[in-house]
Amino acid sequence: MIRVLLCADDTDRIDSAWGTGELVYSISETMEEQGWGKSYGVTRHQLLIHPDVPYTSHNSSMCFVAEVNDTDLDSLTSYATEYIIKESASGSDPGLCIAVPDRLSQPDLLIAFGRKAKEVVITKQEAYSLAQQLGVHLSEHGGTGQGIIGALAGVGLRLSGNDGRLRGKLKLKSANGVADVGSIRSQTNIAMVKSPDGALLADDELVRLGDMVKPVMMDGKYVLLVAPIVAGDACGATWQTLTKQQLKGY
Repeated sequence: MIRVLLCADDTDRIDSAWGTGELVYSISETMEEQGWGKSYGVTRHQLLIHPDVPYTSHNSSMCFVAEVNDTDLDSLTSYATEYIIKESASGSDPGLCIAVPDRLSQPDLLIAFGRKAKEVVITKQEAYSLAQQLGVHLSEHGGTGQGIIGALAGVGLRLSGNDGRLRGKLKLKSANGVADVGSIRSQTNIAMVKSPDGALLADDELVRLGDMVKPVMMDGKYVLLVAPIVAGDACGATWQTLTKQQLKGY
């Protein structure tokens, strides 16, 4: 088995029935159904918002990590390519990136590219040059192909282990919207529950679950961030999950 990162960007339009997140998630599901490998969740990676950067709504790319049979990597690549061509919205500028971290001679260059894409405008030529240098699959599938920049950046950011948040919302069993940390961890792939300043919660501490139960990537693990409840809670919770607004920084 080999570890693979797959990322797509700019496959939709503002009026599309579904977004890039759904498209990438569908690829990961098919990969598992075909027995090619196992996926470990799709993450959203925020890139630069700038007048010179065309994007659909929020300029974010979607990436998943998977353990894949070495012999099935070509099948995954072919399927993902065909699926993006077929399902991307008319008028979009889709890009696809697939990388095998263990085969990267200089992974720090890919991580640096991802971080750069959060801060400055990058050209397609820069993306293609780096992909060629590192031996990473990078391809465009319609329109201007501008999505290759976000696709390559998303792989770099996911590879860093310290960027992005899980696509979708987690649905957890709870009592009146409150669950202890141990229960949260047992129901999900969340490794730990922490405050934004780094305080690690014990398994018996109670958390009020808000509308956005969404872990973020930290040190290569899924972490649920929570804030202290100042006014107290009727069910005894002393922490609450971050709001959508608070999560925008991740």
